[in-house]
Amino acid sequence: MVSVLLIVFLLQLAIHLVNKYGAQRVNELLWTIYTKLPTPQSKDAGESSKLRQDVVRLHREMKAVSAQDDFAKWARIRREHDKAKDKYDKQSADLTSFRTTFDRLITAARWLGTQGADFLCNTYLSKDAMFWLPQGWVPYHVEWVLSFPRAPMGAVSINIWSMACASVIAMVSEGVQASLTLREGRVREGANKGEKLKMEAMGTGSKKEL
Repeated sequence: MVSVLLIVFLLQLAIHLVNKYGAQRVNELLWTIYTKLPTPQSKDAGESSKLRQDVVRLHREMKAVSAQDDFAKWARIRREHDKAKDKYDKQSADLTSFRTTFDRLITAARWLGTQGADFLCNTYLSKDAMFWLPQGWVPYHVEWVLSFPRAPMGAVSINIWSMACASVIAMVSEGVQASLTLREGRVREGANKGEKLKMEAMGTGSKKEL
């Protein structure tokens, strides 16, 4: 059962990361990775970015030319701008449509790989013991709770193990975040003290010169 214990822990870790950092961030990360791969959409994304730059550049050039003083040049830039913008709008719409489909597929896959897998594990392994407690180690009512809902008495059920993993992961995450926040505060405080001492030293030096 060691493998099942690890799988449950990893599932709870994945669920925690998605809940903490947000599903949209996960989608953005996967989309960025996908567009870096040699796919048709990565090529379209590169072309769309180049077209957008061309549209912005032509728009600036068009604004820099007076239609009254040099109408021929202004009209030529306007035609190039409109052509590039139409092409950009079409390609951007196609890419946006594919991105919507991509997000839906990723959302479904993410749910199946986390919440769905967690539900299946808790359902199909509800009667299995994750591990056994020493006989007489805890009172009977505690054994009943730890075996909830259908694991054998004296064993820890997958539901309880999932809850324990989720709780430990959440506590460790909060502890790490608190430590990082405290460290950043100390660094900021040290920088402020150093700046204050520097200002005092400069003020003392100015007084001596006077």
